[in-house]
Amino acid sequence: MPTPTKGARLGGSPAHERMMLANLATSLFRHGKITTTETKARRLRPLAEQLITKAKRGDLHSRRRVLTVVRDKDVVFELFDQIAPRYANRNGGYTRIVKTGPRKGDAAPMAIIELVEELVVAEAPAKAAKKTARKATAQRDKVEALAPEDEEPTASAKADADTDTTSEATDADAPGAKDEVKD
Repeated sequence: MPTPTKGARLGGSPAHERMMLANLATSLFRHGKITTTETKARRLRPLAEQLITKAKRGDLHSRRRVLTVVRDKDVVFELFDQIAPRYANRNGGYTRIVKTGPRKGDAAPMAIIELVEELVVAEAPAKAAKKTARKATAQRDKVEALAPEDEEPTASAKADADTDTTSEATDADAPGAKDEVKD
């Protein structure tokens, strides 16, 4: 027999409660936000965050674990390929609960549970470019440090040396250049 949760259950049995939470999680991932009672929203939040954390791993085992809760394969695909990458640099806190007024029919306290919008995907290429540039600079410095000094300079170093001597010669040959006095 499963261990009962503290407080009143949302449904008539533990199985019914699990199915209700699974359906709420499916709707949350499909639409991005849902309106429900505060109690259901509070019970849904840890489940949804666990599913997003599993989706961030992205491996087959995680996908199968999520499929045991969320039965819709299209929603699971969206969770793994669109929702989870948004939260790559975030360690939890993927959902937000906003309380609204009471429901008109029975005055039940209502709330909106929604996914926090995080635009991390756009920042990832910029960080990767900086990291690649740092690696290239470090590699170039390493090669320069290890190069023996007795070898001939490379072609680019020769070209730099040639341009330096020609620029000095053209400066001295230019009309109006001051003559230097040699002692």
